[in-house]
Amino acid sequence: MRKHITGFSNPTVKYLRSLRDKKHRKRAGQFLVEGLRLLEDARVSGHVPRQLVMAEGRDPHDLLARLEGEVTAAGGEVITTTPDILSKITGKANTQSVVGVFDEFDTSLRRLDRNAGAIWLVAQDLRDPGNLGTMLRTGDAVGAGG
Repeated sequence: MRKHITGFSNPTVKYLRSLRDKKHRKRAGQFLVEGLRLLEDARVSGHVPRQLVMAEGRDPHDLLARLEGEVTAAGGEVITTTPDILSKITGKANTQSVVGVFDEFDTSLRRLDRNAGAIWLVAQDLRDPGNLGTMLRTGDAVGAGG
C-alpha cells in the first residue's frame, strides 16, 4: 500500500512522532529506524519495516527501491511526505531521507541458538550506551556467538 502525507496534523504523523518516546514504543511494540544504511542492514538480516516513510524529492537509490519493493510485497505501507514532516517525525533538524517502522523483535533467551558460538555476551542494566558499543565490538573481535 502506498500513500502520501501532506499535513503535520495527520494521525499517522502524530503516531510516528510518538514512537520517539520510550513509553509509546513499549505500548505500541514498535520502533523507528532512521537512514538507508540501517534499514538495509535490517533487510539483509531478514527484517523489513512494517512502514517505510520517505521524503519526496530525494535522490533515487537502488537499495531504497529494493527495500520499497520488499515492504510492499510483505504487505507493508510505503509513505511519501515532505522533508519537513519527516523531520518532525524524527525530531531532527537534519534528518535522513528515509525512516522505517519495525515491530519489536523477539529477543527472548528461548529463541537463541546456544550452539551458534562458544562465547556469548550478556549485558544487564547498562547505564552508559557507549559501553554497549564497546562490548559489542569486543564480542565481535573474539568471535562471540551472540
